[in-house]
Order: sequence, then C-alpha cells, then structure tokens
Amino acid sequence: MKALRVHYTTTAEFAPVNQANIAGIVKELKELNHPGIKYSTWLLPDEKTFMHFDQFENEEAHNVLTSLASFKKFDEELWASGLEAEPVLEHITLVAATEEFFD
Repeated sequence: MKALRVHYTTTAEFAPVNQANIAGIVKELKELNHPGIKYSTWLLPDEKTFMHFDQFENEEAHNVLTSLASFKKFDEELWASGLEAEPVLEHITLVAATEEFFD
C-alpha cells in the first residue's frame, strides 16, 4: 500500500476553481472504478487550504491517478494559480484503522 497526504493553500479566489477541478478528478475516478485507488480531499476551515488523502494499492495505481486528464488539468491550473503555500507531500504509514485498507 502507498498512502499520501498532500496539503497546500490556494488564494481565496482560486479555491472554488480548485474544488471544481477536484470534482472532475473524482468524477473520472468514479467512472474508472479502479479497485486500487481511494481518493479524498478535504477543505480546512480557512476555505482555501486543501488536504488530499490518497491510498493506492501499489505504484501502478498511483500512476493511473496522475495520468488522468482531469488530474493533469488540476495540477497545471493549481501551479499556475499563485499558491499562498506550495504543496507538501508526505508518505504516511498506517498504524491502525477501523476499516480495511490495501495490504
């Protein structure tokens, strides 16, 4: 299993665009229905800081996400938006959970 947490802060003006781009990723992932990808994004109380929590069965599944047209659009527009805080990517390790994750 590969698990990632990514967090960054957009401008207040770009936050709605970012939310729409993330919705595009989720739509494409739901259509794809890949069993090895679990993807979620959270908006913090300031309404412009985003946290992505992604779980992948393996590196191949991660590559599926990053190759999606919707992900490429999201990534390109995010970097061009003038971020207040650039993305911080952390590889995280599961300690315990109440639900099943990838082995």
